[in-house]
Amino acid sequence: MSKLTIKEVEHIAFLARLALTDDEKWLFQNQLSAILEYVEILQQLDTNDIPPTTSALPLGNVMRPDTIIEPLTIMDALANAPDSAEDSFRVKPVFD
Repeated sequence: MSKLTIKEVEHIAFLARLALTDDEKWLFQNQLSAILEYVEILQQLDTNDIPPTTSALPLGNVMRPDTIIEPLTIMDALANAPDSAEDSFRVKPVFD
């Protein structure tokens, strides 16, 4: 693939709603051309024997198994509460 033209870079910048200076246009012309050349190299790879996949990593469940445990008592749950009343947490009002 040939190098992108400044006109093509300006069109891409227009689509992306970017205002570029002349220096930025030259910079992006070189960078985008290098990216396209690399993609062209990747397209030459034979991937016929590689099955399609949605992830490169194996899927696995990382959750722990559910176990039944005794729940906290009301006294334990409220032990470190800054303020409580009638077996409930007490908080400042949100609306006055």
